[in-house]
This record gives sequence, C-alpha cells and structure tokens, in this order.
Amino acid sequence: MFLRDPCGVCCIFITYLSVFYADYVIIKWVVLQAMVTSLWGSFNVVMFNTVIFFLCMAHMRAVITDPGTLPLSPSKLDFSDMHSSESGLAQPCPRPPLNWCLSGCDYVDWTVCTRCEIYRPPRAHHCRICRRCIRRMDHHCPWINNCVGERNQKYFLQFLIYVGVLSVYAIVLVSMSWLTECTECSQEIPIKQARIMHCVILVLISALFGMFVSAILVDQVQAIVTDETAIEQVQNKGPYRPHKPRMKLLSEVFGREHPMLWLLPCSSTKRKLDTPLIDHHV
Repeated sequence: MFLRDPCGVCCIFITYLSVFYADYVIIKWVVLQAMVTSLWGSFNVVMFNTVIFFLCMAHMRAVITDPGTLPLSPSKLDFSDMHSSESGLAQPCPRPPLNWCLSGCDYVDWTVCTRCEIYRPPRAHHCRICRRCIRRMDHHCPWINNCVGERNQKYFLQFLIYVGVLSVYAIVLVSMSWLTECTECSQEIPIKQARIMHCVILVLISALFGMFVSAILVDQVQAIVTDETAIEQVQNKGPYRPHKPRMKLLSEVFGREHPMLWLLPCSSTKRKLDTPLIDHHV
C-alpha cells in the first residue's frame, strides 16, 4: 500500500535526499579528501553504505507493508443508530459476531467503527489519513507515509535505529577528518571552503535527525515494554496486558527469531493474522 498524501510524499523525498547527501559528503569530501590513501577510508565507505542499505530497506518495508488494515465488510451493516451518537468512532460492540477466529478474546472488548462500518477487535483504531481501521495502531507517521501498526512497527523501529546509527557515524567521520592532520587534503581555497561548507551542513543535519529519531525511538520502545500504544496513552487506558515479560512484548513486535536477528529488515514478521478476524454475517 502507498498513500498519495502530499505531506507523506514530501517527507519520504526529504528522507532520501538527506541520506544520499550524507553519502555524497562522506565519500566526496571526507574519504576522498582525508582518507584516500588509507584502507581505513575504504572500510568506512563500505560500512557507511551498508548502514544506508539497511536503512533504505527498513524504510521501504515500513512504507509498503500493510500495518494491519482491517478488511471492510463484504455486506452492508446497519449502524444508523450509532451514527447519531456523539462518540461515533469507538462504540462498544452491540452484539458478538457469530463466527470469529481470535482465541481468548471477549466480545465485549470489540468496538464498532461507524466510518468503516465494521466490527473491530481490541486496540484497533481508525486513521483519518489512511481512512481505514488499523490493528494495534500506534500513530500515523508522515516519514513513512503510513500508519505504524501491528505488522510494520518492527520495520519502523529498525528505520529509526539505522538513522540514529548513520547520524552518529557521519558526525564521527567528519570529526576524525578535522581532528587529524590531513596531508592529502587539497590546499586550494575553493576546495577547502566547499569541504568546510558540506561538512558543517552534514553535521547539522545529522545532529538534527539523530536527536529527532532518538526521541521517537525511546518513546516507541517505552510504548512496547509498557504494552501501551501512543493512542492508548492519550486515552489513558493504561497497559493492555499487565504483568507480561518485556522480552515477550518485544518479541511480539520483532518476531520470534533470536534477538541478534531483530535488526535485519529482511526477516519476516508475518504471524497468524492473515485469516479474517470475523465473519461479517451477524
């Protein structure tokens, strides 16, 4: 899925423009100027572009992965009485669906979305930008032009981690190139001025993005270990399931693989969620 949201498209463009600009500055104005005769320069080019590769892969998977969109009802359901109520979007389920496939859930936790006109399970919320209900929706993020939900939260977290790593890596490489004596650097004034300008811009961008994603990452991890999404925090609903181990909560997001594999965006987070939640013939 890809939303044609102007804000989201602009944020994606800014993201890739910043990433590729960082790659350009590191290769052109740092490595080829200060580390051209050293194997350390080649090593940093390979490592820096490896981080960029994983960043782009995680970002693209967060963008195109269905966050957990609830299917619309194949038949029209009558929610006319609920349309007239004030709260509208989160009405308690008036009666249990006759056939549903989630085990261990009480029907009283289900609600009705009067915009999508569907029954929805606990923790599902309606996104006004996606115009659909999303399972375990945390928030809608314009930087991935998608909702952060049950199925793509892992990729969103990986994207945040790799952006943070890339920002720190870029600042370290620029600092090393300026703190050490550079005998290979060109002494021509225009080249020195261009190098200074690009390095300063890269440090500012890296610091800005690094602090921004670090704050979001801390908030996301806290939401996972407390079992409370951002929407649930605003609604003061409290933890969804108290007394659950933190590693268990993290594995629900990152998958059941070994924790060492949690940072690989190529691993699958597909779980047993592809079957329809309910039969809408109630």
